[in-house]
Amino acid sequence: MSTGGTILIDRLLQTVVETGASDLHLTVGQPPVVRLHGRLRRLQTKVLEPEDTVALMKAITPDRCQQELQEVGTTDFGFAFGDKARFRVSVFKQRGNVALVLRQIPNKFYTFEEIGLPPVLKELIVRPRGLILVTGPTGSGKTTSLACMINWLNENYDRHIITIEDPIEYYHQHKKSTINQREIGVDVPDFAEALRRALRQDPDVILVGEMRDLETIQAAITAAETGHIVFGTLHTTGAQGTVNRIVDVFPTHQQEQIRTQLSVALIGVLSQTLLPRKPKGLVAAYEMMVVTPAIANLIRENKTYRIDSAIQTGKKHGMVLLDDSLFDLWRRGLVDKEDVIPRARHPNELRRRIENAERGIWEEEEEEDEEF
Repeated sequence: MSTGGTILIDRLLQTVVETGASDLHLTVGQPPVVRLHGRLRRLQTKVLEPEDTVALMKAITPDRCQQELQEVGTTDFGFAFGDKARFRVSVFKQRGNVALVLRQIPNKFYTFEEIGLPPVLKELIVRPRGLILVTGPTGSGKTTSLACMINWLNENYDRHIITIEDPIEYYHQHKKSTINQREIGVDVPDFAEALRRALRQDPDVILVGEMRDLETIQAAITAAETGHIVFGTLHTTGAQGTVNRIVDVFPTHQQEQIRTQLSVALIGVLSQTLLPRKPKGLVAAYEMMVVTPAIANLIRENKTYRIDSAIQTGKKHGMVLLDDSLFDLWRRGLVDKEDVIPRARHPNELRRRIENAERGIWEEEEEEDEEF
């Protein structure tokens, strides 16, 4: 381990923690870069040379991961920076040089209220069984939302919770619940295998860090049907796209059966995206679909194109569309119009709504909202 690398990485990580940056980028040919409130900022320090990034990598990367970097050109792992923070690290090669991206995982758990999670989730996650999906692009806060839900269960209920993660990000202590966290590549070879084994470990709740392939998705649906709450994540936007994506993973001859299984197993889909908050920080917009008998029918009958309107009319069940959530953040003055529109599912419609509102023309449903 090179002392230069160790001293430098500690200084850089200290900067990340103190400024509250979400990510640190280290690559040859420019100074270290942090992502702060969603924007990239170069640090006022030296331009990194090839030997600098190698020293930085060696200062924090476990031997098995260094070996993987040599063999396949990339490796991922999690590590603790003392008791200050945890980081998820991706080391990779580019143009023959080593580059690193470190994502800060906060040490504290947020409450539902602090991150604005839809309150209906508290009802869903204490049900005896079902699949709850948290979806959104990379870096949209899915891990933080899941950690918040798991922590809330842990503080309020006696459950056996098994998490399957790659890598483990938030570390949970046993509170009312017993929590076992399994890391892919360290504790178990892959998600599908970990899920199959989990069913023999008397779990109440299973968190599947990523539902990447047919085998994992199938195992998660089966676990949800057999009397467990299963949390899963997907990189999809919106409830409708999420259902379609799951079904499309399967070969055509199995799709009808999967629709039927999904209509029974799925109980909720939370879709989220993060935006820069005014004047600083980040704020999340959410889409929430609660699977009612009507929505279960739409899934079973392959009428997912009608899900959006079912969410729109399902406000009393705690449902909300992503674009309505984005509009609401703008209306409350928390975000800029320029940041909201690109994240919308229907950008042109949202732009029109905002422009109308700026001119003092509000649509009917906003008027109704005021009366609640």
